[in-house]
Amino acid sequence: MSEAASGDMPLRVNNCSIERALAIVGEKWSFLVLREAFRGVRRFADMQAATGAPRQVLSARLTRLVDEGLLRKVPYREPGQRRRDEYRLTQMGLDLYPTMVALMRWGDRYLADREGPAVLLTHRGCGAPLEQHFRCADGHEVAGPREVTPHPGPGLRPPAVARAGSAGG
Repeated sequence: MSEAASGDMPLRVNNCSIERALAIVGEKWSFLVLREAFRGVRRFADMQAATGAPRQVLSARLTRLVDEGLLRKVPYREPGQRRRDEYRLTQMGLDLYPTMVALMRWGDRYLADREGPAVLLTHRGCGAPLEQHFRCADGHEVAGPREVTPHPGPGLRPPAVARAGSAGG
């Protein structure tokens, strides 16, 4: 029996980190903006061309990613032009890179064209293909979720339990 089923860990928590992260980046345009930022695209027009996002949608996503702390605005001015902003990844944004690579690798495995993935990632220093691994703190390779045990963390806040006879569902 799993811990959740045995009652050691609630099935639903009020402060789930996955839910909170998805509230910020859990839709297509945010991920595509971040993809381009990881590729070094910084300017609005270049971001729009690379993502195909409608202007208003892109503007809203960039604003949200800046407000949430994943991107920061850096002003620039082309000669003879008005001041504009570039968008650069913050440390918070950079820390999403392993997640983006994992999502890309999943897509490569299950959704790529017959010819293979559209993009291959290699180490700039030596040219070897990029690999992604999970290891525990003692250095053991972790193959997947069946080798992981979730435990309640120090910040766990289970949802309030409805009292018998109260309204709601």
